[in-house]
Amino acid sequence: MRGFDMAQSPCSTALQPDATPSEVLVEFEYSLTSEVAMVSPFVDHAMRSINIFRMTSDIKVDIEVALREALLNAIIHGNRKDPHKHIYVTISCGVDGEVAMTIRDEGAGFDSSSVPDPTAPEHRMSTHGRGIYLMRALMDEVSFEERGTVVYMRKSPS
Repeated sequence: MRGFDMAQSPCSTALQPDATPSEVLVEFEYSLTSEVAMVSPFVDHAMRSINIFRMTSDIKVDIEVALREALLNAIIHGNRKDPHKHIYVTISCGVDGEVAMTIRDEGAGFDSSSVPDPTAPEHRMSTHGRGIYLMRALMDEVSFEERGTVVYMRKSPS
């Protein structure tokens, strides 16, 4: 059993009403169970789906790492690994190669401004706490919405 469901549809609408990304060529919608073991198979599948856009390898890696971190945060911190809760993912690919992703969990949310800086000396040896930092470093845009239960990320092709 795969553990995630997918719907695919061509469209020309943006993910966010106030965002102005390129015209959307294709949009994928997924629903995943809140199981850490589902992250790698799902990310592999999602990356194969968007690989048709022939992105450079460094952009692919950036998107893959950011998606993996967002999913793990949603499962572990958002849904608290509750197998009855789901993660909802939308990935839009623009005609110019831009990729936008929205990851939504069913958790209580959090204040993204209260997350400690993992590069601060007192946090450098911590074994966790780098996911949001990595997402922000790798993507062109990252925002947290709906009290932190939704993360929106965007990566341009150049």
